[in-house]
Amino acid sequence: MNFEKIPTVPTADEVLDRALRRAAKKMREKSNKKRASVEFVEAAYLSVHDKLVSVIQSFPTISDEPQFYQDVIEILWTTDRLKKSLGAVGWAARWSKDHRGGLAKDVRYSSEDNATASRKRAIARLSSVVHQVEDDLLFLNEVRNVLRKLPAVEDVFTIVVAGFPNVGKSSFIRRVSSAEPEIASYPFTTKGIIVGHYYDGREKIQLIDTPGLLDRPGIERNAIERQALSAIVNIADTLLFILDPSAHCGYPLEEQERLLEEVKGLVKVPVVVVSNKSDIEVIPGLPSMSTGSGDGVKEILDALLVHKAGWQSKKLTEPK
Repeated sequence: MNFEKIPTVPTADEVLDRALRRAAKKMREKSNKKRASVEFVEAAYLSVHDKLVSVIQSFPTISDEPQFYQDVIEILWTTDRLKKSLGAVGWAARWSKDHRGGLAKDVRYSSEDNATASRKRAIARLSSVVHQVEDDLLFLNEVRNVLRKLPAVEDVFTIVVAGFPNVGKSSFIRRVSSAEPEIASYPFTTKGIIVGHYYDGREKIQLIDTPGLLDRPGIERNAIERQALSAIVNIADTLLFILDPSAHCGYPLEEQERLLEEVKGLVKVPVVVVSNKSDIEVIPGLPSMSTGSGDGVKEILDALLVHKAGWQSKKLTEPK
């Protein structure tokens, strides 16, 4: 996942300003007026081409990214819209390359008196083409600004943690993570999502909590939130659902159990159900733990890791 490395996408005016500054520098190096105009046109067209190509190349190939990112892009903008804008910028880059020589030639073979006018016409055409993709450049920068803030979701064995707010989801992740979990932006919830990692030997295990998505009934989610939830659910290899029998979380156990049944219907992976806050109350017949004291947490983690046997990369198992 290389989204955080995508540089700011320039506007059309910024692309042109950069090109004209470079062209002016080339022009100052020539004493012959006509030759200076030729160099100006060639340098400006080359600069636009190179900058637009660098914009395209800064975006990773979406189909090579984990399915989570493909789903997020599809929900927010659609992959086709992203490809269309990248294609439009690519067209402008190719146009700059293809017409560079011809328009510079027009300047070269113009009269001494007309060289400046020919140069200005060539730059006007270049400006027109770059401004044709202004909306695409703005759109790509919008995409860049969102993608670079997304959590680093990796193609490794993933445990998604669900349950009502305050049942101990984030506490569980903090208890088992090898380092402080990351709280990252997720466009569909103001609360972001929490991503932690645990190392089972040399194997990295990913744990994800989804505040604002998997912590309330589906009837309270809008269409976009339901799609966003699917993107999270699709990366789960197993799901941990935490219940709080003490109801100190603010929700009665019956309501928590209804959400549990709903979540079970959303996933096609093993669901491990656990009772938290065992120091206060337990549910007979259900595994229990206390994320406050740490009692039972390791046993619950071991029960989750049982499902890691035979795990395969999603890139190997998803149809192309």
